Amino acid sequence: MEILLSGATGLVGRALCATLEDDGHTVRRMVRNTSPLSPEAIYWDPKNGTLAPEDLEGADAVVHLAGEPIAAGRWTAARKARIRDSRVEGTRLLCERLAACSFPPSALIAASAIGFYGNRGDEILNEGSGAGTGFLSEVCQAWEASTEAASAAGIRVVNLRIGVVLSPAGGAMAKMLPAFKWGLGGTLGGGVPWMSWIHLDDLVGAIIHTLGRADLVGPVNAVAPGAVTNKTFTKTLGRVLGRPTVLPVPSSVLRVLLREMADELLLSSAHVTPERLIASGYDFRFSDLENALGDLLVGKRQGEDG
Repeated sequence: MEILLSGATGLVGRALCATLEDDGHTVRRMVRNTSPLSPEAIYWDPKNGTLAPEDLEGADAVVHLAGEPIAAGRWTAARKARIRDSRVEGTRLLCERLAACSFPPSALIAASAIGFYGNRGDEILNEGSGAGTGFLSEVCQAWEASTEAASAAGIRVVNLRIGVVLSPAGGAMAKMLPAFKWGLGGTLGGGVPWMSWIHLDDLVGAIIHTLGRADLVGPVNAVAPGAVTNKTFTKTLGRVLGRPTVLPVPSSVLRVLLREMADELLLSSAHVTPERLIASGYDFRFSDLENALGDLLVGKRQGEDG
């Protein structure tokens, strides 16, 4: 297939590009930097509404991953606006331009996040669970709603609600590894919050799976079946690294340091299940956390569940 990809330089985008091209697909990257601009690349500027519909013609599918990093800095009003606008306005622009194509793609796999569900304690959440409250939930709701123009044009839209992506190459895991390697890792907020994670390989696999499943439409949770509490995650990561995890970080300290970010990113609890992925036949390679971390950090393929 010919696949358009936004967010190609991010953690997930890089891994997805490599796998798609290895499988023989053509990937056309949507980029915001014109220098250098490869002949296959598509220039777009979501902030200024720049994206030519004719540049999108001929694609079989689109994978849309672009968005301002969530945890790049403290949530000032300006940063929160960038987080929201990069997702909502960028997605709306893309979908309006796709709808204007003479021959639109058959599918759009659009990133969303499990932040949609908000802080839900021990409640087990699937794709039919309602939205939560808070900044991230509001962003995710608006993010998913901004794909409406594509849906109205007959494009199959999948809103992929992505959990915590595990990879030492980037994301949350890369930020926490140095402390854990020095034996300074510990539980957050008493270790109570649920953490719904996914191995990077499985996220790439899930995206490719949804590209090929015409029956998958709407929200799809991209998380492993084995969600764990923060306490279990902390102890498991320490065990895999062979390091102690005895320095818990109280919720009060996190709130002083990070304010709103602490409650929404580190202390929020979401026990999410990948009900639709499993029902559609996706076979997770890594559904056990210790096996996933062992594969990523020790390099042993002990974790292949499939």
